[in-house]
Amino acid sequence: MKKIDILQAPCVKEMIETTANLYRLGWDERNGGNLSYLLKEEEITPFLDPKKVIRRLSMSFDARPLAGSYFIVTGSGRYFKNVASAPAENLGIIRIAENGQTLELLWGLENECLPTSELPTHFMSHVARLKVDPAHRIVLHCHASHLLAMSFTHELDERLFTRTLWQMCTECLVVFPEGISIVPWMVPGTIEIGEATAKKMKETRLVLWPQHGIYGAGKDMDEVFGLIETAEKAAQVYTYVKAQGPILQTITDEKLWRLAEAFDVAPKAGYLERVPKKAGS
Repeated sequence: MKKIDILQAPCVKEMIETTANLYRLGWDERNGGNLSYLLKEEEITPFLDPKKVIRRLSMSFDARPLAGSYFIVTGSGRYFKNVASAPAENLGIIRIAENGQTLELLWGLENECLPTSELPTHFMSHVARLKVDPAHRIVLHCHASHLLAMSFTHELDERLFTRTLWQMCTECLVVFPEGISIVPWMVPGTIEIGEATAKKMKETRLVLWPQHGIYGAGKDMDEVFGLIETAEKAAQVYTYVKAQGPILQTITDEKLWRLAEAFDVAPKAGYLERVPKKAGS
């Protein structure tokens, strides 16, 4: 049976649209940022023959928990601004071999391109998120400008950082009630930063890399993009507020509790200062 053009695959279209938006927003300058999308085999078989492996790539990281899984990923050293015009040079569809240390390239990554150097961090985060959310599929890293700026001027305390974001925009508590996690500054592309990020991903879908950027995870592209977009908007408002002068009013903890009750979300334990009253009390 004749295969459909891979550029018609929904996952490829989503990657093109998302990387274009990330570049447009200034969150992925030059070759900054990376994106990986866990795929189901039936999502690629109309377009590719899974038995046809173009290249095999060795990997020092042991990804056996994901053996047999398919991903579409961004390429190492590639610019997001070029994905739309040359998808096959900047994206790749890979499968993790049974040994967990070999990647089987099924499409893309042309001209000897390699997958993103942050792939071990992505895989560790995928493993962590799948344990708490079986519907999880996306890991996205970008350099969201205002969140990055906040990592210079705000205390790097997870509770305080989260509370500030919640107080900047009413929607924030509803979108990420579990808060935002923070890891210490580390060299990117290392196993150490991957392990630290994955550990945080067990509790939150947002992990801040101070003086670098943000990692987000979600069940689909809209969730993870919207998650980072919401946190970044709150950080932008915080930037404006700090520039304008002292804060004269904000969203109080009492109001945040009322918001949580209205939208049936559970704020991270200990992040708000009072326990809501029980009905009828």
